[in-house]
Amino acid sequence: MMMKHKLIGGLAISLAAMTMVGTSAFATDGYFAHGFGARHKALGGAGVADGNDATSGALNPAGLVHLKRDEFSMSVSAFSPRRKYSQTGATRTAPFFSAPGSSATIKSDKNWFAVPNMAYAKRTTGNPFFDVFGFSVVGNGGMNTQYPGSAGGIGVFGKGEAGINLEQAIISVSFAKKIGSLSVGISPAVVRQTFRARGLQGFGVADRGTDVSWGYGLRAGVEWAVTPSMRIGLAGNTKYYMQRFDKYAGLFAERGDFDIPASIQAGIAVDLTPTLTIMADYKRIWYGSVKSISNPSANIFFNGPGNPLNLGPSNGAGFGWKDVDVIKLGVEWNTSNALTLRAGYSYNTSPINSKDVTFNILAPATVQHHITAGAELALNNNWSLELEGMYAPEKTITGPSLFNGAPACAPTGTSICNGTESISMYQFEITAGIKYKW
Repeated sequence: MMMKHKLIGGLAISLAAMTMVGTSAFATDGYFAHGFGARHKALGGAGVADGNDATSGALNPAGLVHLKRDEFSMSVSAFSPRRKYSQTGATRTAPFFSAPGSSATIKSDKNWFAVPNMAYAKRTTGNPFFDVFGFSVVGNGGMNTQYPGSAGGIGVFGKGEAGINLEQAIISVSFAKKIGSLSVGISPAVVRQTFRARGLQGFGVADRGTDVSWGYGLRAGVEWAVTPSMRIGLAGNTKYYMQRFDKYAGLFAERGDFDIPASIQAGIAVDLTPTLTIMADYKRIWYGSVKSISNPSANIFFNGPGNPLNLGPSNGAGFGWKDVDVIKLGVEWNTSNALTLRAGYSYNTSPINSKDVTFNILAPATVQHHITAGAELALNNNWSLELEGMYAPEKTITGPSLFNGAPACAPTGTSICNGTESISMYQFEITAGIKYKW
């Protein structure tokens, strides 16, 4: 038993270190992950009212009270977002694109990413403040694009290879308590995010390497057993307040500020039979509360013709993202003591306006539908194996080039500055995880 616990500790430390170092991800609910861990992901991200494993600490910490044994779980997702950018007809002039007046489609490189998750939960006896203690490290989400340079090395924004890499990891401790039919939980968290930009010299933004930002926030939740077979859950996180990206103070609004927005998720879980549970959740993410994410991209011209582009101040250009609403549905069937089957579906409104397509070439978070499935196989009384798969169909957003009305077009009129731009993405993912209970 001691050797097993040492093994678990070693795995936990290794996975936590892997997440802290950072593994690129391109998330799905905007730039948030659609779920955490193999179970949550397989249910389409639903389950705020049906916590029953250690990963509940990352969604609704109140659900930890349902653990019958102590538990450790870890998983790694092989995540593949396929993103591309297209222009049609005449479009923006140099230095913002290599071939004005032409049509082109450019696919982003680097199509595979590893996304780790780890969770641990331990029950307590006689503690007046909490019944279960938990710890989790999850990849919250991120963005990645890596467009190659075109012939001559010019590239999407006129300066060779272009793209960004944003990574976020949330490290939290959780405390849960059951009070009659009500369960409550809190998860204070420390957050680490990294960012790097390339090929944006045309906007006056140099490649300054990777910048690291630390922050903090709080997740909390409740779960109410309305009847023995029906539960209602509510959980959410405050805004995670982050240090500024000082190296990119000339890119993000509010001089490098990039807080992680608040979100809330509410849902219901119903046991149709003792072995079959259905779940339905609603989630809202307030991307509009972070200026570097939500400021209109057209703000880049607020300084007027002949002046530097308006990037960095409070009213500086952003990605123009709106708040996102998400519907999540999940079903879980315990076919036997050894095998559990899961399936899910998630739909989110688009955060991107068509008028902001040009900036979102860097962050083409276009997908809206997510179809998921998974299973858990008990290997023995302690160990089980979890699997998950996800597919998000391709979605395209098209809009006029931001530079159609730019000062750069004024000297030559509109004849070469009337093009459109499109961003597209589809995704698939495979997750494998292990779970140990004792």
